[in-house]
Amino acid sequence: MVVSLAEIRQTSGEVFMEGCPTRVVLDHIMSKWGVLVLLALTDGTHRWGELRREVQGISEKMLASTLRTLEADGLVVRESYPEVPPRVEYALSPLGRELMDRMLALVEWVAGNADEIVARPA
Repeated sequence: MVVSLAEIRQTSGEVFMEGCPTRVVLDHIMSKWGVLVLLALTDGTHRWGELRREVQGISEKMLASTLRTLEADGLVVRESYPEVPPRVEYALSPLGRELMDRMLALVEWVAGNADEIVARPA
């Protein structure tokens, strides 16, 4: 089990440094909307409107942008069906499921500690 940035860099090189692709990936998956969209998709395949309701507060523009980014990263799969009206569904890819298997522990920790953290005086 890796326990520090130094250990990660020892096995993977100079990752998480300025200009490193790891920072791009972190930006995509750890953004507020990225996390919430990925989290919603852990429950299974969703259509556009379902995601809008599940990820409360996200604008249509931001949902579209976030889904495009996560799809381009290979974390989300978009399936379009040739029906009238058109039907599009989104799901986690195998890579996205692997990510969320690891990220769910962090999300659970946040859910369990957010009230205490936010209640602390500034």
